[in-house]
Parts: sequence; C-alpha cells; structure tokens
Amino acid sequence: MPRAFLLVIDSVGIGGAPDAAQYFNGDLPDTGANTLAHIAQACAAGQADQSRSGPLHVPVMDSLGLGAAVRLASGDATPGLSADPQGLWGAATEISRGKDTPSGHWELAGVPVPWDWHYFPDTLPCFPPDLTAQVSTLAGTPGILGNCHASGTKIIADLGAKHIETGWPICYTSADSVFQIAAHEQHFGLDRLLTLCQAVAPLVHAMKVGRVIARPFIGTPETGFTRTTNRHDYAIAPPAPTLCDWVQDAGRPVYAIGKIGDIFSMRGITEVRKGADTQLMQHLSDLIDQAEDGSLTFANFVEFDSLFGHRRDVSGYARALEWFDAELARLLPRLRPDDLLLISADHGNDPTWHGTDHTRERVPVLGHGLGPRAIGQVAFTDVAASIAAHLGVPSQGAGRSFL
Repeated sequence: MPRAFLLVIDSVGIGGAPDAAQYFNGDLPDTGANTLAHIAQACAAGQADQSRSGPLHVPVMDSLGLGAAVRLASGDATPGLSADPQGLWGAATEISRGKDTPSGHWELAGVPVPWDWHYFPDTLPCFPPDLTAQVSTLAGTPGILGNCHASGTKIIADLGAKHIETGWPICYTSADSVFQIAAHEQHFGLDRLLTLCQAVAPLVHAMKVGRVIARPFIGTPETGFTRTTNRHDYAIAPPAPTLCDWVQDAGRPVYAIGKIGDIFSMRGITEVRKGADTQLMQHLSDLIDQAEDGSLTFANFVEFDSLFGHRRDVSGYARALEWFDAELARLLPRLRPDDLLLISADHGNDPTWHGTDHTRERVPVLGHGLGPRAIGQVAFTDVAASIAAHLGVPSQGAGRSFL
C-alpha cells in the first residue's frame, strides 16, 4: 500500500501571486516579491557569502523542477537553477485571504479559509483593553508587558529583565493574525506559560485571530536571553475536515513533524514529533523507515521562515536551502518505489524585501516518485486531492488531483 510524505519548507515562495498588490509590508505592497528567485540572484551576485559562497546550490530540488517552477510562477531569473526537470513540478496559487501559516497549511490540506483573519493594529497599545484585562487575570498578574508589534527576539532582549523583575508575561503580535506570549521557563514557568496560552486561545479565536503562540525563553540579563524549542501554537480549528482527517478516517496513521499538530489543533493527527529543523529531518528519516503502509507523513520545516525570512538574512536562508537539499539527497533514494514525496510551501518571506513580514507569493510543488511530470499552475487544494488519490482515500475538498 503506498505512502505519502508532504514536506512544507516554510515561506519558500516563488513569486508571481496575482493578488500580491493587495498585501503589504508596512506601506509597501508585496508586488514583485520572490523569495527563491531573489535569493538565487543575490547568491549569484556574491551578496550572500556569509558562511557560504557562490551561486545557490540546490541540485536535488532543481533536478525535481524547482528552477522551472519559479520561472513558471513569475518569469523571474533563477541563476544556478537551470536543470531539466526529472520530477513532478509546478506552481500553486492560494485563494485564502492571508499570507500566514494556518491559511497556507489548511489550504494545502484541502480547506481554504472562509473568513478574514483579525489583525491587531500597529499602535501602542495594540490590544483592546478588555483583552489585556482578561489576559492579566488569567496570568494572575496586575498587567502585561509589551502590548505592541515586535520581533520576538528583540522584545525578550528589551523586556526580559523587567519580566523577571515583575513576573508579568510579555505579550506582543506581528503582521500575522497572532497573539504571542513570551515568558521565562524558570522564573515564570513553562507549564504556567502553556496553561496561560491555552486559556487565552478561545478568547482570541472568537475574534478570528489565528493563533496564540507560547514563546518560552531562558537566560539572564547579564548573559542575554534565548528562545527555546518548547514553542507551542494554539491554533483555531480548521473549519472543515482536512487531508489529515480524510486519511485518519480511512483508518490510516498521520504523522505530524514539527508544528503540524499545532496548526491543525491535533485534528486528524496520530503522532507528533517535534524539535529544531535538524531534529525534524532525523524524524523524517526515521519515518521513511518506520511509517506504516498507507500512512501520511506531514512535515513543516519552520526555520527558513523564523530564523532567516523574518530577519531578512539572505545568506542564512541560502544556507538553510542548501542544507535541506543535501538532506534530500540522502533521503530520496531510501523511499519505497510506490511512495510519493511532495515538497511545497505555505507562503513567501522574501529576505531581500522591505519590512520583516511574510510576502504574498505562489509556492512550488515538487514531487519524487512519479518520474518527470509537469503539472503547470495548480491550486493549493490540488495538493490535498492528489495525495488523497495516491493513498486511495476519498477527497472531501474542492481540489483536483494532478496525478
């Protein structure tokens, strides 16, 4: 019985979104953003040589059709990516009104978002007073720190010492539909932070805010503060059964690697494996050997986005892509003959772009296991329909299989 592996390389967009002008980083639209092409161009121009050098080197993904997918999506130049595709390849366009994690993942799993997300304004303070009061009550503190749009690493550097002194949680947001709470694992307590976030989640979900994110950190004012891997997302539940439910309802296991379990509120998830991206790659390697016949393995590799896209680190992003590609070279030969492995993304986060937020882009769809196959321009939902067809389970979404 065939198996399926769906890998989301978080934020690796390929430009060309037809509605990019409707999305913004600050006051400037996302028109022309292209995460992959601009990284490749920067590498070729010698502008991404920190701890790496030369043109972007991702021969495995390029051989599947990555360069061709970028050119299909946007027409932009992809120096160093010119292979004749030997895998399944195409470009997917999103219809959900957002450029965020839940929208992209849910739609890849067959369910577009039927509502507009709520975003907190970029003001001081940014949260409504009644929500601030409720969070303070749940935390058992007289107030909260932050109450603003902020970078997660910067706000713990700025407010970590005051947080330890007062015991108040650090609450902040971004251009995404999120409510984030940072707290020290020892001084505030990891379990206390997770309990607080779980209690806050229904309050903001009712506002159509997509996620409450627990952001634990460690350290001291003297040595500095560092976020840990104990992050947990409390996401609003998908509005309809997703690919994960379709597979599980057919009696098959669904393995979630990374934050997939959080994104889908554990709906349709059999087992979760977490960690940093290097650990997630080991989990994927293990499941190539261990996953049962008929199973779905759904993985999210987040550090492209969290460590390099938001921080506009072109060299770091290029290094991450090259690391991922080298790992694929090790893993793909170990897949079974009837396995299907698809690689896609949930949105863009162009590290050469203005601002610090996601960018509205099309995403690649690359596949191993079916030989050369150009699928052209497809919908995000077609990914779910295709995996369902490969696994032989009923598709309940609007997508069409490209297999």
